[in-house]
Amino acid sequence: MSAPMEVSFSAPPPPDAASAAAAAAAAPSLVPAVAAAAAATTVSCSPQPPTGSPSADDRILVSVEVLLHATSTARAEDVCAAVERMLEARSLSYVDGPVPIPNDDPFLLANVKRIQICDTDEWTENHKVLLFWQVRPVVHVFQLSEDGPGEEPGEDDTLSSFNEWALPAKEFDGLWESLLYEVGLKQRLLRYAASALLFTEKGVDPCLVSWNRIVLLHGPPGTGKTSLCKALAQKLSIRFKSRYSMCQLIEVNAHSLFSKWFSESGKLVAKLFQKIQEMVEEESNLVFVLIDEVESLAAARQAAISGSEPSDSIRVVNALLTQMDKLKSWPNVIILTTSNITTAIGIKFCLLYLYEFADIAFVDRADIKAYVGPPTLQARYEILRSCLQELLRVGILTHTQGGNSLCLLSYFSLMENQHCPEVADPHGSVHLSGLLHKAAEICEGLSGRTLRKLPFLAHASVANPSCCDASAFLHALIQTAQRELSESRG
Repeated sequence: MSAPMEVSFSAPPPPDAASAAAAAAAAPSLVPAVAAAAAATTVSCSPQPPTGSPSADDRILVSVEVLLHATSTARAEDVCAAVERMLEARSLSYVDGPVPIPNDDPFLLANVKRIQICDTDEWTENHKVLLFWQVRPVVHVFQLSEDGPGEEPGEDDTLSSFNEWALPAKEFDGLWESLLYEVGLKQRLLRYAASALLFTEKGVDPCLVSWNRIVLLHGPPGTGKTSLCKALAQKLSIRFKSRYSMCQLIEVNAHSLFSKWFSESGKLVAKLFQKIQEMVEEESNLVFVLIDEVESLAAARQAAISGSEPSDSIRVVNALLTQMDKLKSWPNVIILTTSNITTAIGIKFCLLYLYEFADIAFVDRADIKAYVGPPTLQARYEILRSCLQELLRVGILTHTQGGNSLCLLSYFSLMENQHCPEVADPHGSVHLSGLLHKAAEICEGLSGRTLRKLPFLAHASVANPSCCDASAFLHALIQTAQRELSESRG
């Protein structure tokens, strides 16, 4: 996880790290206090690469996501070529974040809503500078589906058995960027999915090399596991748009599969997987199947064995696991599962239990079992910072000391500037960012879901919510964090 980045155009810097950092620091759109941190992960364009620079095949791939207007009818190939020409022609110093659309390019202005550099921070270690000859931009062109989830209606008063989205969906736009975890987790998931699809596409013999295209995210409630699964599906639908013309996400409501009516559960499972089967039979369709709280399958099986639930639950679990196992034979499906079991012992027990009481335990075959825990200090700070930046953007918070708008520092910038003279200024960026850091420290153990509620609760506690100064608000945020933490501990 890293701080949000900014984009700037500057003169071509000399091909060395120090000059690249200096150029980024001098870029007009970067706030000076933030420039040093931003420069640390800058990708710099220079006229000529140095002798011995890596070949095109050895360069680091950097994704450039291009969102088209909903009304655009331009071909993706044409837009991709135009963006590549724009990146090549301009002296661009950039990091994660939006790239301005050139005013002198009518084709891009008419068709493109947003150009964004993605995931460069995942490639950097210790703020290492990525120079332009180390990088090969990969352009992904897409449009968002504005349709909401298609819900499969249940019979009588039963719950819907699944929801369906066409991807990439407007509902999930920006979700990936809003989720902050330890460095490497999101990139690990992206790389895994790319390898899983590549192995299948190339016809690797699964008897010799085993992989199942199954992901299990486990951790305490409120850490964003379900959101991360949906965001991953959204991101992959963008990255693989050129290979799969259509992408769909099916979210299975596991609880709805256990109908109160005897034998109805089996029909729900059959209906669900008939729908999924129709999707995966289309080779140009990439399908993601999301099952939340997969441990409920083991719980239902245990209850059935003990006699507290009807034996129909046993058949449902077996049918579900069997159907999920059949999906693995299709190359264009990825299974995403979540569990609220937090400990390694608990996960092992859950997997063992499923394996013991079901012929096919797909969770036990998960390629990745990743723990998603409470946010780290750095993640907590950046989550709260993103919330406050949004409140400043819409005008709920105000700060115009000295005619300058407030710029809350990124976590790394704050660490580098916490001893500078500006700390003494009670209205300065460093001091106010320090108050935000204090709030983040207090919030240790709180989930990301709770953290994103704190600014609302803090605003509701201030004396004059219609005119809320950022400094007063930050003090209210600290008090709110202390209260929430105290209440969560009982």
